Amino acid sequence: MKEEKNHPSPLQSWLIWSSGGLFFLLGFFHRVAPAVLHRELTVDFSLSASSLGALTSLYYYSYTAMQIPTGLLADLWGPRRLLAFGLISTAISSAFFAISEELFWAGVARFLIGGSVAVAFVTTLKLSSHWLPPKRYAFAAGMLLVAGMTGAVFAGYPLHQATILFGWRNVTLASALLALLMAVLVFMFVRDDPSEKGLKSYLDKESSGQKEEKILKSLGRVFRFSNTWFLTIAPGGIVGAVLTFSGLWGVPFLTEVYHLENAIAATLCSLVMLAWALSGPIYSLVSERIQLRRMPYLIGTMISLISWSLVFLIPGWSLGILSLLLFLAGFFSGGMILGFAQGKETLPLSLSGTVSGVINMGVLTGPMLLQPLVGFLLDSTKPTAQTSLEIAVGFSFEDYRFAFLPVLIWLVLSVLALYLSQESYCKNKIFNETNSG
Repeated sequence: MKEEKNHPSPLQSWLIWSSGGLFFLLGFFHRVAPAVLHRELTVDFSLSASSLGALTSLYYYSYTAMQIPTGLLADLWGPRRLLAFGLISTAISSAFFAISEELFWAGVARFLIGGSVAVAFVTTLKLSSHWLPPKRYAFAAGMLLVAGMTGAVFAGYPLHQATILFGWRNVTLASALLALLMAVLVFMFVRDDPSEKGLKSYLDKESSGQKEEKILKSLGRVFRFSNTWFLTIAPGGIVGAVLTFSGLWGVPFLTEVYHLENAIAATLCSLVMLAWALSGPIYSLVSERIQLRRMPYLIGTMISLISWSLVFLIPGWSLGILSLLLFLAGFFSGGMILGFAQGKETLPLSLSGTVSGVINMGVLTGPMLLQPLVGFLLDSTKPTAQTSLEIAVGFSFEDYRFAFLPVLIWLVLSVLALYLSQESYCKNKIFNETNSG
């Protein structure tokens, strides 16, 4: 038959992509929801700043730990089964979190949610390499960031309002039902490769030999390339800054230091996420136009560092200037999406899933470490931990400035790592196994 000679239509390809994109949206919703729910969680589980940071960061521990296995399994077994399993696990874990009455079980549920949604990003990139033309890979990654930031926006003001109307536990249960429905749709409609539907794949069969490689061997090969290390370190500081602020400590900071209402503070945190979302596709399109990955990524990170430094180190900005600085910090953080294309293009294509998993592990290491560290440093400024409803009461701008210093230090390391990284010029390069990059 001659059906396999035709590539899938753009509509077919993007519908397949959307199965993972929607899952990533849901995962990001869970990732940043504690920023809005910090009061409810503090009251229900009697939390201090340190324990709130620890509870929130449990998501990142499991998420980060799952990135390498996810990348390897996406290469070896295919993304469809991983997506479906992740969605079912997300549904169960979310329901568990919603009904938890004790901190221990809430922590277990939070940990399981992180591990469950961890498969979304890498498996969607893997689907993209099969279902979309290579020239659309960076754009697909950028649109995935849009999907994630859309979830973050839903976890801002809309979550705040839904929590007032229905309670945070019922909203979390509703997200569990949504994940279960999405799992059914993945089983019904998603396939790993267009050839399974009688269409022509966009992935060269000869470049997909990863399925025949042993797991430890493929992982060892990935870490022989210096770009793997640089592109894993860099996004930790960038994403760590965004999610440490907008994903947890931004609302307390804005309500305590700038005396904003909770809804306005949540909106400003959503603004950072929205700016981040908008910049992903723009970075991808600009990168394709100028045929560079490293340079726009590096310049954006430097601007982001300057913007966050002004917010964290200098007090008393007007609401307009503060909003502008937060927008710039979020927008120029979007260059991190180019790191996935840069990694894919500077390593063998057979390792595309594995290197994406490793880089994404670096992405989440930042908030995983920084969120609880900021809480610990805040508590260290007081003789006793804060356990009241107003978790940040008593924390001054000087306290926050001290607590946010590790965020700025990591951003400086991100700039250095990108400066040392190798440019791909938007072209796939082939290396020998022994090539260190």
